[in-house]
Amino acid sequence: MRWWLLVIVTVMAFAKYDAKLTIEKKVDERARVAIVDGSIPSDTSKKIAAIFAADLKISGHFRPDEAYRVGTYAGSMIDPALRSNDYVLVYDFSHANGQNTLMVKLLNAANAHQILERRYRVKSSAKYPFLVHKAVSEINTYLKYLPIDWLNRYVVFARYTGRKQSEIVLADYTFHFTKTIVRGGLNLFPHWGDPGQKTLYYTAYVKGTPTLYRLNIYTAERTRITSSTGMLACSDVSADGSRLLLTMAPDGQSDIYEYDTVAAKARRLTTFSGIDVNGVYADGGKSLVFVSNRLGYPNIFKRDFATGVVTQIVFAGKNNNSVDAYDDTVVYSAREGQGVFNLYTAHTDGSPGRALTSNGVNQFPRFSPNGDTVLYIKRSYEGNAVGYLGLKTNQSLLFPLGERKIQSLDW
Repeated sequence: MRWWLLVIVTVMAFAKYDAKLTIEKKVDERARVAIVDGSIPSDTSKKIAAIFAADLKISGHFRPDEAYRVGTYAGSMIDPALRSNDYVLVYDFSHANGQNTLMVKLLNAANAHQILERRYRVKSSAKYPFLVHKAVSEINTYLKYLPIDWLNRYVVFARYTGRKQSEIVLADYTFHFTKTIVRGGLNLFPHWGDPGQKTLYYTAYVKGTPTLYRLNIYTAERTRITSSTGMLACSDVSADGSRLLLTMAPDGQSDIYEYDTVAAKARRLTTFSGIDVNGVYADGGKSLVFVSNRLGYPNIFKRDFATGVVTQIVFAGKNNNSVDAYDDTVVYSAREGQGVFNLYTAHTDGSPGRALTSNGVNQFPRFSPNGDTVLYIKRSYEGNAVGYLGLKTNQSLLFPLGERKIQSLDW
């Protein structure tokens, strides 16, 4: 099948890549924050400070001081050199009795007035990044900024480990935390099965046949859903979890099917003689958008559920090979010359959106649950990284990936 089928694009990532942050929003629109580490020094001290800085930056509401500062958590004294900031965030991270504890307080830099103080705990020592994400998202909410709860979500991805071998891994959005949850054999196309991220769907090859499973990530309970020769991948799940959009090719040609999880039956939604893949729900579930080569090259189309009518919705580019949707907005990857793929938004009524990237190879775009942020993989001459783009804040952030090839991801 064509290399672009269901964004089966593998990206080689290099551990030594030094991903850089790009800030586009005017600095005077963001609150200045100094970060002070009041913890007993440890191997994670500077990592935690860096995660605080990343979380604050990607929110689009803060401009953290990049300097790593050490101080005392107790009391409310502020170094006079920090009073030019709007806020001072002081934290104390510790590990004792089998659990991590993070204490955080936010001070008014001008008068040392304590605005809030919180304590967070987690038993898993590896999950300490989520303590920071929770703290920053709650500070953001307390100060009445636009929500950034997506910081607390898992990213799930498949990565290759060898010939016909791949594993499925959970991570926090910075990839400081990773945990393998499926290994052994060829495991591909993970996709979350519910808003609470308790279950996910993925494809495993059983005696050479693609088979779709649902996995509870907390109990490890695995349920077989269906199988199909050729190819099989779950590309989206309805809001109530009762319907799945699948790409299947039982007759050698890929089409999009909708699978009813209650009736355990699939119905074919596209019947084009070419290639239709990567269906995702749009317009509040009233339609689906997908990638098709019915123009002779990959492009983005919409199918209305009520009428069955298929219409083209992207009119620029000759190789638009991956797509995601949030309500009436789509984000897609378009080829623009040799070795260049950029991300764009558009709308399901066919009206154009805007460019999100301008260089490198940008793939796997996925909307956050609230549609405010786009997750993607970026490859450039500098290396490869997982990227985030704030559509309302115009903030972007890149994190280096590991050494293995990423097959697909979701959040």
